[in-house]
Amino acid sequence: MPALNHNDLSIYVHWPFCLAKCPYCDFNSHVHDRVNEAEMAEALLSEIDHYAGLVGRRDVKSIFFGGGTPSLMSASTVEKVINRIEHNFHTTNDIEITLEANPTSVEAGKFKDFSLAGINRVSIGIQALNNHDLKALGREHDVDEALGAIELSQKCFKRSNFDLIYARMGQEVSEWEKELKRAIGMANGHLSLYQLTIEQGTPFYGQWRQGKLIIPDEDTSAEMYELTNDICSENGYAAYEVSNYAKEAQESRHNLTYWNYRDYLGIGAGAHGRITYGGNTYATMQNKKPETWLKAVKDKGHATKEQVHLSQKEMAEEMIMMGLRLTSGIHTDHFRNRIGAELNDFIEMDQVEMLIAQGFFEPNYPDRLQLSKKGRPLLNQILGQILV
Repeated sequence: MPALNHNDLSIYVHWPFCLAKCPYCDFNSHVHDRVNEAEMAEALLSEIDHYAGLVGRRDVKSIFFGGGTPSLMSASTVEKVINRIEHNFHTTNDIEITLEANPTSVEAGKFKDFSLAGINRVSIGIQALNNHDLKALGREHDVDEALGAIELSQKCFKRSNFDLIYARMGQEVSEWEKELKRAIGMANGHLSLYQLTIEQGTPFYGQWRQGKLIIPDEDTSAEMYELTNDICSENGYAAYEVSNYAKEAQESRHNLTYWNYRDYLGIGAGAHGRITYGGNTYATMQNKKPETWLKAVKDKGHATKEQVHLSQKEMAEEMIMMGLRLTSGIHTDHFRNRIGAELNDFIEMDQVEMLIAQGFFEPNYPDRLQLSKKGRPLLNQILGQILV
């Protein structure tokens, strides 16, 4: 079992702008006719400087440009951000630097420039491989653009990922099986496969409440989940997290930061972070609206709206909720090292033992707490049963 170095740091950089707002999306994304990219870039650099002053010159293992649609940025802005991070922190030769991208022709055409700027991994929001569903999901691209973006990404970057959404409106199990097999045939070591969820506050939520949007029932969705795991496994893509599948050594190191509950900076409008300094761990959140965020950074060098000191219990609960998303589960030694207490101090052992007996957890506690294949789809319900 490899030891986790809690001095390691990851950095998330949020670009909050999109060409259009997808009807299922509840992320902090905004559609603006005009964006002053130079001002936004300078503000991102200011926040990096601010947080470097707080946490010190730590080892950065991954950088992730998320959004919104960060591929709308110019490559020069991306390069400036990477250079400022390298100036303020130690970065390793094998650092993972990911950029989320949409597969429209104009953005995909920038892949070569992004690669030259320092991006070495791209994650493309494909979401569906048929034009009818792409339109229903509010996507701006068609299948041909998606296929072109996948092909180009694999020429420009050593590592790449693309996302698909399943259990979509009216989707049959056989249709998803065919689509997933096609996707695996094009993939390059990593796939993110998400069930469509209807989030409050989105247009899809209103349509769903009114009965205008019909999604597969729980049994059909569960069948699609089982099928997803089986097909991916048969093709060498291990499920290392609830919705993420990778060939050996192709896991997203940045996302593993979250799931292993290590420190990360959140830079940009609405970004969240978890940082440790002075012996305490803090949850941070930046101002959400781009205009508010930009003004705050200009006024004081950062736009941190909240910086909350986390108690040991709060940290333990977060680590359990995140760690159980991993198929490998939570190693009790890692938990003890991070939290400073035993895992069984924060879980209902009677419930855990019952769930082990019922086959929802693997029978390997106390070495680690690990959901079984049967238990993983029921993560949220199980968390409700075991947290003290």
